[in-house]
Amino acid sequence: MSKATKKKYVRQEVLADDITLSESQQIVKIVASRGNNLHEVVTASGETFLSSMPSKFRRVIWIKRGDYVVVDPIEEGNKVRAEISSVLNTRHIKSLKKENLWPKEFDKNSLAAYQEENEKPQDEVLDESTCISDDDLFVNTNRIYDDEEDYSSSS
Repeated sequence: MSKATKKKYVRQEVLADDITLSESQQIVKIVASRGNNLHEVVTASGETFLSSMPSKFRRVIWIKRGDYVVVDPIEEGNKVRAEISSVLNTRHIKSLKKENLWPKEFDKNSLAAYQEENEKPQDEVLDESTCISDDDLFVNTNRIYDDEEDYSSSS
């Protein structure tokens, strides 16, 4: 089988609508990428460990911090204690919630984090005329800008 055909089947497997969990599998959240296809994950109970990405997913599927995956435990590992078996997308999460297989802790943590990000204290709330300023614009840190004062003082 060619590399393109393998990638096609892996993509189809990830995008499939149905997902079933075995007794040994668990849903975890990606906390950080540690390099060499290792990802730090956290379980619903708050336990943190490393999980490895199998070679079939490498260079085909990219996961980032905050994504949810299903892992299979590895008995012989101390640091790396699981292997990623599938990556969950929003359709998978919705179906798992309907089947009551989704951990409630992930809902609470996501909701609490979302509320903390979106809540503003009363003294920081501004009217619409003062919301737009130059401080809100993107600044390119790769380019050095000279101050205007330098040009005006040298003339």
